[in-house]
Parts: sequence; C-alpha cells; structure tokens
Amino acid sequence: MQPSRDISRLNEIMAALRTPETGCPWDLEQTFATIAPYTLEEAYEVADAIERGDVANLREELGDLLLQVVFHARMAEEQGRFDFGDVVDAITRKLIRRHPHVFGDARDLSSDEVKALWGRVKADEKRERAEARRAAGLPAAEAATGALAGVPLALPALTRALKLQEKAGKVGFDWNDPRAVLAKLREEIDEVEAELEANDAQRVAGEVGDLLFAVANLARHLHVDPEAALRGANAKFERRFAHIESRLGEAGRAPTEATLDEMEALWREAKQRERKAP
Repeated sequence: MQPSRDISRLNEIMAALRTPETGCPWDLEQTFATIAPYTLEEAYEVADAIERGDVANLREELGDLLLQVVFHARMAEEQGRFDFGDVVDAITRKLIRRHPHVFGDARDLSSDEVKALWGRVKADEKRERAEARRAAGLPAAEAATGALAGVPLALPALTRALKLQEKAGKVGFDWNDPRAVLAKLREEIDEVEAELEANDAQRVAGEVGDLLFAVANLARHLHVDPEAALRGANAKFERRFAHIESRLGEAGRAPTEATLDEMEALWREAKQRERKAP
C-alpha cells in the first residue's frame, strides 16, 4: 500500500485497517462513540496550529482531522448506512443550497442580506429534516424546535454559551449595549461574593457558572471570540509563569521555595518585559 494524494487511497487504507482478521485490532474495536473524543481533539489541534501560525503543522493536523471523517464514514458504510461519497454529496449539496447568491439567481447581495438568506435556508433545512423524520416514523429530534434548538451538547461549555446567546439574541432577548453586559457582570460578581459569605459551596458553584456565562456574553458583544481569548490568556499565563521559574532557577531555587510576594514581583517583571517587547 503506497501513499497518495488521491482521497480514494485514504479510504482504501481505512478499509484495510477495519478488515476483520487482517486489519488493526485497535481500529476494529472502535465505534462512533469511542472515536468521537478523538474527533474533538483533532479539531482542537487544528485550531492550535492556526493559533501558533504553524502552517506546516496545520497541514498535518488537517490530515488527522480528515482521517476522523474517513473513520466515521467507514464505520457507517460497514453498517450499510452511508459511505464517504454520501458525506461528500451531502456537504456539496448543502454548500450549493446555502449559497444561491453564488450558484443561483440571488446575486449582488450585501453581507447582511447573505446572513439573512442563510438563516432562511437553514430554517427550511431544519423543517425538511423534521418532516423526513415524521415520514419515516422516527421520534422528533432532541431539543425541540425552539429558538435555542440545534446547539450541540458536546460543544465546549464556553462555545456553547456563545451559541445559545447568539440564538437568543436573534429573537430579541439581548442587550443592545456592551455596558449593560458589564453591569450584569458586576452583578454576578456581587452574587458570587454573597454566596461566599453564606458559605454555600453549591450555590457558589452556580453563581460562578453565571459569571462565566456573563463573561462569554461580554466577549460576544465586543466581537471577541471567547475561546480564542481564553487560549491567548492561557498562553500568556504559561509564558509569564515560565519567566518566574527561569528567574528563580537562576538563583538555584524552585517556585515551592519562593514566597508568593517574590513570585508576584517576578510576574510583574514578566509583564513589564512584554510591554517593552517590539
């Protein structure tokens, strides 16, 4: 079996890995459910390569993500449900259907008009899926048909909060000024403090959740991707803490041997260096 730029070779390799008795024991054991966490992980690794600006690594990570699609499609084909060609057919149909301003008659639309058109097309698709399920005698899809329907439970909590807020905003349940969200944020902080005073751990956890939800909402109103912003904050923390470890290491010490005041001073030093950097 030789490598190739042709997608059919990847499908052939996956089929070989999943062939009973001659395939890979690990691959043969997998199911949709066991592979799903790897699919999410690969998507995050794609995002990480983009965040780092590592194009060579991005090529590799996109390949890993593509493998996940091929893996799921192969398992579905084995069950007689669909194959990789059906996946490609479905997405090409969707792209053509959702872009009548490119592939159809709806030309010369503004960006806002395109978004409105996309929303109508997606609503039609949702209605068609519901009708197809009814015609096939299947139960209605989970999470009803309300304004918040269609936000996957498997999304990271921060991203899911953003999606829920966007959907609620589309039907008018939203603030029209970021300062109003800031006020809500301060309110949530006060409520966390109140529950701390009451020493109720369960209620504190609930209020912290509300606080995080409000932070995601603030990011949305400021047109900031909260996931990207938090990844940036994580990287900043790692960078500054590494500076603390490095400076203490110069003196032959570890963080466990330093006081909090000493580490805080080194943290401020790291911040100052970053501000002076070009």
